[in-house]
Amino acid sequence: MLVINELAFTIDMKRQGTVIDSLLRSLTGSLLVSLIVSRVKVSLWASVSLCLLLMVSQPSNALNWEERRQHMVDEIREDAVATAFYIGKKSFEPKVMAAINFVPRHEFVPLFQLALAYRNTPLSIGYGQTISQPYIVALMTDMLQPKPDHKVLEVGTGSGYQAAVLSRLVSKVYSIEIIPELSNIAEQRLERLGYSNVQLRIGDGFYGWPKEAPFDSIIVTAAGGQIPPPLVRQLKPGGRMVIPVGSPYSVQHLMMVEKNARGEVSVRQVLPVRFVPLTGSH
Repeated sequence: MLVINELAFTIDMKRQGTVIDSLLRSLTGSLLVSLIVSRVKVSLWASVSLCLLLMVSQPSNALNWEERRQHMVDEIREDAVATAFYIGKKSFEPKVMAAINFVPRHEFVPLFQLALAYRNTPLSIGYGQTISQPYIVALMTDMLQPKPDHKVLEVGTGSGYQAAVLSRLVSKVYSIEIIPELSNIAEQRLERLGYSNVQLRIGDGFYGWPKEAPFDSIIVTAAGGQIPPPLVRQLKPGGRMVIPVGSPYSVQHLMMVEKNARGEVSVRQVLPVRFVPLTGSH
């Protein structure tokens, strides 16, 4: 069975050394820098500091972000073809792919993940959370069928990457994050990068954002054991919600929830996935 992996993972010290090694190599070009944690007692933070110094000394195009981003987009296209049986199509809307190709994912990952920013895989962002796999971001965005006049609710801000992609396609994005530290970092990042049509709030996303409801579409980036009834109520007639459902740290399913003009709700299963759990007091 195909499982798209969105499971948060913990990087041990040896693997952190490997990631830093990779980052240093990418930053320094022909300069051979190697951090072998098993032999050299060097702290991760010292390694990160070295990375920062190297970044300052490099030209702005040293990491070839555009080239890496284009390669990531090509991989997303390949994954769409590979999963066509599940998703019912072989490609995503051009405007969705254009948004993915525009948003600089390297701005949304921690420094120690910088060299991996354009890998088509989820990455740890701390606090037990991840930045979603780019293919999953493209798929969920495409499933919403975003339009320029839409108002979208996101449950699970995380790094802010998904909100940034959506902001290119809709009028307004409202995003809720339960972890204050992540919300604060994402808010500063989005403001710095100029995503002015994204509004953030700290809170339990299970209950949505009643004050700003109803929403044209809702996207949930963490898996719960059920589809939250408050979110269904906050979805406009004719609206769509995309949400992973299932037990934490096991195979879940990406679900499409649709509410027709009469307010009747239908649910269909799209793809087996694995997401971090939807947390809160519910």
